[in-house]
Amino acid sequence: MYLVVAATEMEMQPLRAALGEGLAVCLVTGLGPLETALTLTRSLEQGEADFAGVVNFGVAGAYLGTVVHLLDICLAVTENLGDLGICAGNETRAFPLDRLSVPISWVLDQTLLSRARAILAAHGVAFKEGNFVTVSGVSGTEERGVFLRDRFAAICENMEGAAVARVCAAYGLPLLEIRCVSNLVEDRDPGLWRLAEACHLGGVKVAAMINELSKAD
Repeated sequence: MYLVVAATEMEMQPLRAALGEGLAVCLVTGLGPLETALTLTRSLEQGEADFAGVVNFGVAGAYLGTVVHLLDICLAVTENLGDLGICAGNETRAFPLDRLSVPISWVLDQTLLSRARAILAAHGVAFKEGNFVTVSGVSGTEERGVFLRDRFAAICENMEGAAVARVCAAYGLPLLEIRCVSNLVEDRDPGLWRLAEACHLGGVKVAAMINELSKAD
């Protein structure tokens, strides 16, 4: 059985409707890395299930100048905490390593990632993959998005992935992260977003993914 994690009920509902019975436990964490870390840790501490792994999903904002576009399905290779450090305008610089060193990057489980690639390909689902960035506040300018894209060689950003990666690392749980692009990271214009479509598409595709993963476990 898998633990499936999303930030909001809006993201989770389409998955619940499409997911096979008894294949996963669904957890809505709340927005942002703080709520996500707290809710996920509490759930793991209080739960009795022996999970095969964690699947984190939801929507994402795609960085300009990458291969990613609206409503693309994206797989995370790494998760990176994008705004821990020293803020200077649209940039966030890392703390000097000789003064304060904390982990800000995590490589996700390669076995789950390989299986996800194969499942999506077998179902004819086009997807992109690359590094993801987690932020506490979504990037509201193209300039900030370009900075984060270049700093982490990243394709998109979200608000929970690094928190899930950190908790999974602490508990020794394999993690797969898959997101659907709801918007581009540019000078903020919510009128251009496709949030509802991304929530639905992402939820349906992730449900199909978990159905297939569970067959082999």
